[in-house]
Amino acid sequence: MARLMVTGVNKRYGSTTILSDIDLTVSSGEVVALTGENGAGKSTLMRICAGVLAADSGRVRADAPIGYCPQEAGLFELLTADEHLVMFGRGAGLGREDALGRGHRILAEFGYPMHERVVVRDLSGGTRQKLNLAIALLPDPAVLLLDEPYQGFDRGTYVNFWDHCRVWREQGMAVVIVTHMLAELDRVDRVIELPAHPSRAHVRRSA
Repeated sequence: MARLMVTGVNKRYGSTTILSDIDLTVSSGEVVALTGENGAGKSTLMRICAGVLAADSGRVRADAPIGYCPQEAGLFELLTADEHLVMFGRGAGLGREDALGRGHRILAEFGYPMHERVVVRDLSGGTRQKLNLAIALLPDPAVLLLDEPYQGFDRGTYVNFWDHCRVWREQGMAVVIVTHMLAELDRVDRVIELPAHPSRAHVRRSA
């Protein structure tokens, strides 16, 4: 069953075409890697799919809740992890206790140091990214958009992340991962490469 459908998406910044006539369909229980050179529009496409950025034309349709983990963690420097969970949980329709309970379980799975009073500005880059990922998973999404989500992870957490991708697939999530880690592409079902000079995206390899 298709969870995310992108049809004919175009995006320009001024005179520069970033995305041209992009089609993408991701089904339940499928992990898709989005690759391409810097400037190919990978992050732009993810932001459009997440509803953060409007396309100039084309259509994005998701038949289930979306979780989005941007490349740059969208966190607030003076808030703690718990304060982030409560705030973003409220946006997902979760009460305080549900948001904290679910968020703590997710953070524990990625080895987050649960120091309630530590604010984001005092966290390492990898620890910030764990919180960023937990926020994306907080609403229990059926579509998960991950833009290089392992930035700053140590080796153990990085391996743990890919193990979770396998679990998410088994749970029926539709997962899209922007990645440059070509050695890990055997862990995904399909690879979609965005060309350096925008045209229709094409499948480079299928499992």
